Amino acid sequence: MFDDIRPYRDHEVVEVIQKLINEQGLQISIASFAMPKFYNLFPRLCLALVKFSLKLKVKKFTNIMSIQLEIARYMDSLIAKSTDGFSYNGLAKLDMNKPVLFISNHRDIILDAALVNLALFQNGGSTVEAAVGDNLLHKPWVADLLRLNKCFIVKRSEKTKRAMLTASKNLSAYIHHAITENQQNIWIAQREGRAKDGIDKTNAAIISMLMLNKDKPMPIGEYLQQLNIVPVAISYEYDPCDSDKAKELCERALTGEYEKAANEDVKSMTQGIIGNKGRIHIEFCTPLQGDFEDSKSVAAAIDQQIISNYKLWDSNQAAHAQLTDKAIDPSTLAKLKNRMIGLNEAQQHWLLTMYANPVYAKLALGQVNEVASTK
Repeated sequence: MFDDIRPYRDHEVVEVIQKLINEQGLQISIASFAMPKFYNLFPRLCLALVKFSLKLKVKKFTNIMSIQLEIARYMDSLIAKSTDGFSYNGLAKLDMNKPVLFISNHRDIILDAALVNLALFQNGGSTVEAAVGDNLLHKPWVADLLRLNKCFIVKRSEKTKRAMLTASKNLSAYIHHAITENQQNIWIAQREGRAKDGIDKTNAAIISMLMLNKDKPMPIGEYLQQLNIVPVAISYEYDPCDSDKAKELCERALTGEYEKAANEDVKSMTQGIIGNKGRIHIEFCTPLQGDFEDSKSVAAAIDQQIISNYKLWDSNQAAHAQLTDKAIDPSTLAKLKNRMIGLNEAQQHWLLTMYANPVYAKLALGQVNEVASTK
């Protein structure tokens, strides 16, 4: 059941890993990233070395847990090297024995779900199965890698409306099955694609998809209780992909469209992982409860929690102050200006806007006390 979208199971790990070892696309990706100069000079030798290294390193991976333990160790190292600190709050108010559907804002392709996993792992909770769109899975081996790490596939590239509806119904059924039958935590983003402009807004279509599996007579609130939705607010002090996002936003504003370069998603994934992010905070919000009329009212309730619990950093407040001609801390402004090197004036405005938008969102909720001008 759900074999085309579900994560891999323990009994499938060894066979999938053996297939990946022989996957030249994966070998090339590792070689070009880890030793680009050597790969350019001696490609065949380099690929042979990568394959040999993979064979040695993956011998210990015999089930999903062994893979996730290795990822947890890598995450500790990653946080030490690419952040100025990682914090989280709110897990204490959750029943860790009750499966949760985490719905979070979405800023980084890989790290959003990975950091939620790390927080759960550090508190003895079960890690999530994370949704990943098939638009990111241009190569079958990429899908294999992600499915080995408890990811399930969201089909977004079906050609007809009928096929899309069928895929959405299957996805809705899978999420409900994973939570209620498999007792598995789930993570999905509040919208398709990252919030490149810094505006965290839940797409009501996501909620509609979740409810496709609901029996029509069942009240929305009752079905949501089965899913046990917990909104999650993730905030990064700095976005490693901010200048690229600013260029994209600027081009879309000027021309109405933007065409991705070859391997742009892979570049974004890599930059998001290794680039400096400053401080990171995750706030696990209150489980969603109440009587809701429709998907839009559910989405609005999620938005209210995410915006209310989003942690503002100096980068957010300084960008807002710059755009509204308020006093700015010179050191923070200098950091922002360093991130705008190579951008034209319009692109710089977009970069400031993406950092300032969480401030505007809090102001719209009347949370003025949390938006202190930087002096």
